[in-house]
Amino acid sequence: MKLIVLGSGTSVPHPKRSSSGYWLETIGGSLLLDCSASAIDRMAQENLDWANLDAVWISHFHLDHCGGLGPFLAGTKHVVATKNRNKPLRIFGGNGIRNLIDSFDKVNNYGLLEQPFPVEIIEIEPLEEFEVLPGIAAVALATPHTDESHAIHIRENDKTLVYTADTGFSEAVAAFARKVDLLVMECTYVKDKKVEKHLELAEAIYLIRKAEPKKAMLTHLYPEWDEVDFNEEVKKFSPMCEVMEAFDGLKVDI
Repeated sequence: MKLIVLGSGTSVPHPKRSSSGYWLETIGGSLLLDCSASAIDRMAQENLDWANLDAVWISHFHLDHCGGLGPFLAGTKHVVATKNRNKPLRIFGGNGIRNLIDSFDKVNNYGLLEQPFPVEIIEIEPLEEFEVLPGIAAVALATPHTDESHAIHIRENDKTLVYTADTGFSEAVAAFARKVDLLVMECTYVKDKKVEKHLELAEAIYLIRKAEPKKAMLTHLYPEWDEVDFNEEVKKFSPMCEVMEAFDGLKVDI
């Protein structure tokens, strides 16, 4: 697998960090992990084959994670690049994902699901394994952020990845990510977090220690991270594995 960071930031406008989006290349096809408004342009900037994207995972319904889904479907409906596409696009999410897409549709009667190709909407249940792409197994875990927020565990043969998306502190997240090859974890705040439904660095490192991944990546970084040296802050906690700072355009082989 190969992960490409499209957006390492949040809903706060930032000159170098787009809102959430991650492109995952697998033996079974391509998967977009979250689809912010900026993520759809970032796919083009990275020269990714967005017109043949196989699947989308929406972690929750905050707009910096799903706000690009409507515009993306509006674009694929009319663009020449998808005119001859036959394979389906599968969109996965928690309870309410279909209602979310319907709500985008109602604004201007776009007919977002009336595409040149089939679109499948799949609402997942936590802790029930599903096939997110051919040969690629996935499991979701409910997280303490919103009613429908989920982390996702993805497995390709013997390689594994967990993307927490937005989450508050939860030991269950560490157990869910136990011994994965790459743990992509939100770390909104450096310290003194303003809300309980996100993580600060001390909490993120604690969960990484518990999970014992081969590598970890911290993402969903608020602008306050610009004021500190990422590596120096991480060193203060003596992490047990490599902890990377996510940035737009970062590519990681798994």
